[in-house]
Amino acid sequence: MKKYKNFPLFLPFFILAVFLCIPLFACKMPNDKEEILPRNQSLPLFNPHVADFICETEASKVPPIDAQAEDWFLAARALEDPEIFVEDRDYKKIVDLTRLAAERLHWKAMLNLASLYVEGRDPSHGNEDAVQLVEKAMRLGIPAAYDRMGTYYANGTGVAGDITRAFAFWQKAAQMGNPQAMAFLGVKLKVGPRSEGAGYWSNIPVATKMLECAFGQGNGLAAYQLHFLYLSPRAATGEIIGPRNAETKNRALKVLHEGVKFGCEDCANALAIEFGSPFDLADMLAPYVDKARGERYAVLSLELGFNPNARFPNLDKVLPLPPADLPPWNGDRDTLLHAAKGVRPPPAIPQPSAASLLQEPYFLAADYALRPTGLHSDAATAPFSAYWQPAQGQGLTEPARLLRKGEEFRHFSVLDAAGKRRYGGVTWEQCLTIRHNHGAVEPRAARGLLREVARPEPLLSCTCAQACPVSGVWQPWVAPDHPLQANVNQYWRQAWLTQGAPFPQPRRDWLLDLPDDEVTWHWMDMSLPEIG
Repeated sequence: MKKYKNFPLFLPFFILAVFLCIPLFACKMPNDKEEILPRNQSLPLFNPHVADFICETEASKVPPIDAQAEDWFLAARALEDPEIFVEDRDYKKIVDLTRLAAERLHWKAMLNLASLYVEGRDPSHGNEDAVQLVEKAMRLGIPAAYDRMGTYYANGTGVAGDITRAFAFWQKAAQMGNPQAMAFLGVKLKVGPRSEGAGYWSNIPVATKMLECAFGQGNGLAAYQLHFLYLSPRAATGEIIGPRNAETKNRALKVLHEGVKFGCEDCANALAIEFGSPFDLADMLAPYVDKARGERYAVLSLELGFNPNARFPNLDKVLPLPPADLPPWNGDRDTLLHAAKGVRPPPAIPQPSAASLLQEPYFLAADYALRPTGLHSDAATAPFSAYWQPAQGQGLTEPARLLRKGEEFRHFSVLDAAGKRRYGGVTWEQCLTIRHNHGAVEPRAARGLLREVARPEPLLSCTCAQACPVSGVWQPWVAPDHPLQANVNQYWRQAWLTQGAPFPQPRRDWLLDLPDDEVTWHWMDMSLPEIG
């Protein structure tokens, strides 16, 4: 059974206004008896024998993330550092920060806040509040919310336990693009004919597509499960129809290695065994026994078991796959882990802006700027916490102001369509906070997950078609308004490349439907690891 505790949710500035307008303003409120609550909606039954699966990406479906809300969310995540004993964590502050982010419709924060409610971290809220929060996320069209509702039905959390409905919600989440649901269902569909049992089916073509789609979104579990399918050719029924060979073993080895970068403990443990102490020397996955490599994977496996939030995008710097030479290592755990981490340059110190000199509710920290979203409201009060300004075309120059959910919108004297002046309500437009960094390439993560490095000089940028001009850490990046920016502009997409090596190609190496010419690579760090 699929169970979650308080797991991390791993991060497009633009989205069509209608995407938010429909669920926010057209839907009836939960207390309207005519509304069918999202938890009770009718969904097609899970069909394990479906003929095909179309890969969608969650990043292209979710609402835009408010930059200030993202900082609150990451600050809350940092306070749950596994280095801090659970009893020593400041859960009041964690809940408060997560709630602030959730009020800005930060979808990851909404789901994390639901987890905190279920765990009893806020005594004033419980399982029913968690379910309602997930339902709010479902109304926003967030795929992960459907996955979470499936888990609630599987575990009987705030709803009556119903595994049939759980699978229906997981199926819906996978179809919408949620990688966790894809990985979970992919496991259920990849078994062989002799190992089928309750809750398991054989549908290898669909299982492969689901797992590859989840892998393309950075899901480590999908990488681990894919390596089984890559290792031995199988029929649709799961029957092995071909032998392992050097090509299939190499493919399985590579996907496990990528899984370690994505934070997959099982992947790291499997490679520690395959290189260090393989079960079958005659049919081992690695090309040869290499206890030094096995030892390093074992260190990574232990770290991921302790800290599932860790990611090692620059693993190739200290632990490349054969035939690359293995760099020397002094045996210190931290030097190995830190060298494989993602990196980021120090954030620029913003200059004060006009808004940062104002008083509440017009004040906006200098770290941020505002971008109108095109989302309008004619309601009497703010539908959710955000910066709002009078929409254009009403003859008003009122600056954006911060309004909490339910706070009344101001009335103004404006000209109507006939040119006559009237006093009353106006149409308001939501503004997102965005980073006031002029589009700088600055990946972000919770404190402790990134290693800060000096910004390289000169700044270098390349396309996927070029050869790497300088050895070092390279960060892929797409435009801030790209539908897949939340999948690409992440520190876990970084790559350690040596001079002359090809840059990763999204379709070939990430299994992500993204043209090469939409991605640029930026040089982040040239320092070699001090691990000798």
